[in-house]
Amino acid sequence: MKTSRLTTFIFGALFLGIIVGWLFPVFSMKLSPLATIFLNMVKMIIAPLLFSTLVVGIAGHGDIKSLGKIGLKTIIYFEIVTTIALFIGLAMGNIVKPGEGLNVSASEKDLQVVESMSGTATSSSSSMSDMIVHMFPTSVVKSMADGNLIQIVVFSIFFALAICGVGKTAKPVLDLLNAVAKVMFKFTEYVMYFAPIGIFGAIASTVGANGIGVLKTYAKIIFSLYFALALFVFVVLFGVCKLVKIPFLRLMDALKEQILLAFSTTSSEAALPKSMEIMEKFGVPRNIVSFVMPTGYTFNLDGSTLHLAMAVLFSTQLVGIHLTIEQQIVMMLALMVASKGIAGVPRVSLIVLAGTLTSFNYPIIGVAILLGIDHILDMGRTTINLIGNCVATVVIARWENQFDDEKMYKYISKEKRRKQLISYFGKKTKEQKAEV
Repeated sequence: MKTSRLTTFIFGALFLGIIVGWLFPVFSMKLSPLATIFLNMVKMIIAPLLFSTLVVGIAGHGDIKSLGKIGLKTIIYFEIVTTIALFIGLAMGNIVKPGEGLNVSASEKDLQVVESMSGTATSSSSSMSDMIVHMFPTSVVKSMADGNLIQIVVFSIFFALAICGVGKTAKPVLDLLNAVAKVMFKFTEYVMYFAPIGIFGAIASTVGANGIGVLKTYAKIIFSLYFALALFVFVVLFGVCKLVKIPFLRLMDALKEQILLAFSTTSSEAALPKSMEIMEKFGVPRNIVSFVMPTGYTFNLDGSTLHLAMAVLFSTQLVGIHLTIEQQIVMMLALMVASKGIAGVPRVSLIVLAGTLTSFNYPIIGVAILLGIDHILDMGRTTINLIGNCVATVVIARWENQFDDEKMYKYISKEKRRKQLISYFGKKTKEQKAEV
């Protein structure tokens, strides 16, 4: 019932934010600190939760060889799925041609922002060797402060291996981290109570700053991206779940609050802690959840990858450049490398887009055009990033023969029973509820 009320409050906050942002734009723009405060609360959970769960998952599991197999299978799966996402993005961009006939000009402010982006674009589109070097932290404290998930994962793996190497002497450390993980999950539960407030501030300030009219002006690119994302979900992710015998719709039902949270705040990190907890309850072992999901936010950003493919074609079509199939394939290979370094922060995909266009000497005016609606586009791609990483955990668990079907069915039955009780009580008067 608590979960049901929270879902209701989140939906209410979403619609109320749209209405307030539309009717009171000046006031709504001042509400953005509410979203920032909520996201900061979430970010302070990520590092200790990720570190403790990953170390306990690996060291508590005891089988170090299996970690190598899980890692290899994870990377293979990520590469296959993100490649499919790129192809879908390119196909949609060629069919719909979202950049053709768009009569929109970039503002002077947006052009200045893009110029500053192009200054850092080269460094953002770094080589594969630079990206690999960047995975290894010089200071885990700095990595935690910066929220660099992949560096925290690398440190946690080595820390867990060291605990395994020490043996029984390190058991108190493992027990402590196990307790920390449980505390952080409870901490996450408390923070989620503030989700409706953060969502209300995020949506209201976005609508207040851009106006409702922005949806109509950019309808073609927005519709084509969301259609492509929906196609990816129902063809690829649904198909993958069908292949590994996981009820996709039940999984989406379990994650509905986190999906809405990611969509509203455009932050994958906001939904990460609770999503990890849900995937454990759904039958995925902790060692797989705590390794696959954080790693996915560097190597498996399906929504962002698909968006980048479409955004490149949008930017070239906008200035009358029509890329050949060969040029698109080369561009796709460049995006496969560049998209791996995308962090979970706003507008970073635009920097990667600017870097890719600059590398091929194409105009970057399209980046300035997209800047005005990036928040709306980010809502969709962030949501798919989350769903894609959750699906990845069940795929790897099934691949490793570690998925707990009995646990999944118990979780599904429990949720079904909970909804029946909510429906039952909802039809009764206060006096009848008190009697029950």
